[in-house]
Amino acid sequence: MLPPISLPDLRTARFATGIDWPLLLAVALLLGLGLVMVASASIDLAGRHYGNPYHFFHRQLLFAAIGLAAALFFWSVPLRRWESAGPLLLLLIMVLLIVVLLPGVGRTVNGATRWIPLGAFNLQVSEPVKLLVVLYLSGYIVRHYSTLCLHFLGFVRPLVVLGLGTVLLLLQPDFGGAAIMLAIGMGMLFLAGAKLWQFLALGATIVAAMGVLAVATPYRMVRLTAFLDPWQDPFATGFQLTQSLIAIGSGSWFGAGLGGSVQKLFYLPEAHNDFLFAVFAEEFGFVGVAVLVALFALLVWRCFVIGVLAERGGHAFGSHVAFGVGIWIGLQAAVNLGVNMGLLPTKGLTLPFLSYGGSSLIVTLAAIGLVLRVYREAQVPVPKTRRRRG
Repeated sequence: MLPPISLPDLRTARFATGIDWPLLLAVALLLGLGLVMVASASIDLAGRHYGNPYHFFHRQLLFAAIGLAAALFFWSVPLRRWESAGPLLLLLIMVLLIVVLLPGVGRTVNGATRWIPLGAFNLQVSEPVKLLVVLYLSGYIVRHYSTLCLHFLGFVRPLVVLGLGTVLLLLQPDFGGAAIMLAIGMGMLFLAGAKLWQFLALGATIVAAMGVLAVATPYRMVRLTAFLDPWQDPFATGFQLTQSLIAIGSGSWFGAGLGGSVQKLFYLPEAHNDFLFAVFAEEFGFVGVAVLVALFALLVWRCFVIGVLAERGGHAFGSHVAFGVGIWIGLQAAVNLGVNMGLLPTKGLTLPFLSYGGSSLIVTLAAIGLVLRVYREAQVPVPKTRRRRG
């Protein structure tokens, strides 16, 4: 059980509405900023390649509409449906990760086979897999809570699933997606009550294995050396990172203003994707970056508060779902910002709600709908006689 913390009374008006307004506000502001920044960062590229300066903005707007519909769907489905679908969720995870590797099915871009073509857009399988892993692990934790806390075998079983998923992601290859999925799983298991020594031993093993993979693979080694000293070769291996750092530094305190970025025009490759934050920092400066970080902090905090509310109300499955989504979005945002600022090696990870991409935006909005469903159900505490934890 989680330690008691000071929270607002569930009977107050704000908690009686069934909607967590601070979370909704944070998501709405991040989504709005994302749409504006995709338009700003891609306007020159879209005009040159598609003859329509708002090509990427229109597509992102469509993805946002689909994502909001997905969020509404997840908000309307009772959590018990997802809790009872554990085996199907596990099967779907493996099917997605295997199908994308089949010849003629997965789409290969720049040597990586990570996408399944779905007509209007390409589904990057690592995105729905993250959400499915959160749902699957939440159900596992509830069903095997005692075994997980008391026996090593209960800790190892979900690791087998995570390990297999990691191997399949690395075959694509998607090093960043594999790292985030593992981190989500480890964070959820730790919060569920896994022993600290098990967690530390596993973490050390994973870090060592990831380090070996990074050093042993030539292109990852190039990225690693470029991250350590991008100025050593600023026109080749370090080009993207140096341009990102120039953009962030040029923003100063208040930025060049919306649309005023220079780096997005000819210098920063794919500025509307993984390096959107650099353009944002150049146009809005340190003050804008502080606001952006505060919005992500608010979102993650509300996810954890909702998780605690669900735990206190006897909704064990919902609490772990909220914790998992909070870990996922917070960690991925932190990694993306770290990459843009040269604090972490370059990884193909989007900035949630902001970076261009249908898979990321749709799935992340769906995850928020799921957390709002947790909040909705947490308003009605489960009678103590009906509560169970494995």
